[in-house]
Amino acid sequence: MKGIVLAAAVGLAAAGLANPAAAQVSDGRIKIGVLSDLAGVYSDINGEGSAMAARLAAEEFGNAVNGVPVEIIVGDHQNKADVAASLARKWLDTEQVDVIADVPNSAAALAVQGITRDRKRIFLMSGPGSVDLTGKACSPYGFMWTWDTHSVSAATARALVTKGDKSWFFITADYAFGHSLEDEASKTVKALGGSVKGGVRVPLGTSDFSSFLLQAQASGAKVVALANAGGDTINSVKQATEFGLPQGGQTLAGLLLNINDIHALTLPIAQGLILSNSFYWDMNDETRAWSKTFEAKTGRKPSMNQAGVYSAVRHYLQAVKALGTDDADKVAEKMRATPVTDMMMKDARIGVNGRVFNNMYLFEVKKPAQSKGAWDYLTLLETVPGAQAYIPEKDSGCPLVK
Repeated sequence: MKGIVLAAAVGLAAAGLANPAAAQVSDGRIKIGVLSDLAGVYSDINGEGSAMAARLAAEEFGNAVNGVPVEIIVGDHQNKADVAASLARKWLDTEQVDVIADVPNSAAALAVQGITRDRKRIFLMSGPGSVDLTGKACSPYGFMWTWDTHSVSAATARALVTKGDKSWFFITADYAFGHSLEDEASKTVKALGGSVKGGVRVPLGTSDFSSFLLQAQASGAKVVALANAGGDTINSVKQATEFGLPQGGQTLAGLLLNINDIHALTLPIAQGLILSNSFYWDMNDETRAWSKTFEAKTGRKPSMNQAGVYSAVRHYLQAVKALGTDDADKVAEKMRATPVTDMMMKDARIGVNGRVFNNMYLFEVKKPAQSKGAWDYLTLLETVPGAQAYIPEKDSGCPLVK
């Protein structure tokens, strides 16, 4: 860590400045590495859009904090934990990166979490979902924005079981994220009196879901739950429709759906799907204004993951500005002590385990006739307060929680 500090602190104090933390800092730069999936199944919901979201956060500060330039660099982990770990070490050990952000793919994020913990660098997560990241694998330097597998799956499962869809079959991405998503949804289904009739594990990036969908169809389960994301979700929903699962009376539940996925699927296919998100571009004037800026840069509306990158980087830079230093221990403490308030969330508390307790929202995908145009896809059904949406700190298994 460069440990950027206030310039001429003694002189500033002698000059009687009331707020020395607002003064210019001495030298160096604040370097933020956006480590993402730039070409794989998560590139649409994270990828270059996440990098743009980080740049928009930096631009709000004039691309400098207390006179120190903010630099955004971008890397591709290719959805491989070893590639993510190698790039993270290179960034932190030889390229003086202060912060790593984004990192969709829970296996990659778990690897980066350990490295940033050892190097004492801030890690801002807005792509991975495994609850272990704020549980047994938590870090004093790790912050999990946006969502996790419990928050997105529990609300969706609760809504479907409550309306009578009680028997479930899971089609699950076969790595840490998918396993966690299935586990969290299963817990909710069973707690509410539902049952799990079976499931199948599917390699990440699978293009042909036919054999897995036939197993789901044969199970007779009322709900076919897709414990996957991004391109995998798009492919599985399209093919499930082609195989006639919805037409045969089975309900498709996308346990992690983003606005980009709905856009790719189109409303005739996606209509009626229930999903949980922490952000939707059309929530209010603030979200609409920010999303308009984002769309002007990217040609697309932002996903919740991309909005989360913006929120996380902005909160980090605010802490650095207030403190006048980028010392990771001090910044992490300041970030936890300061509720997150921006266009995405209001007064969201950050737990000792790094979990941001933002609201989650339960949506239903509109029918084509209900939509007013491109990206007008979701109807809000319910707001779930952050305190209810996430696993309580005391129950998270994080060793930092006393």
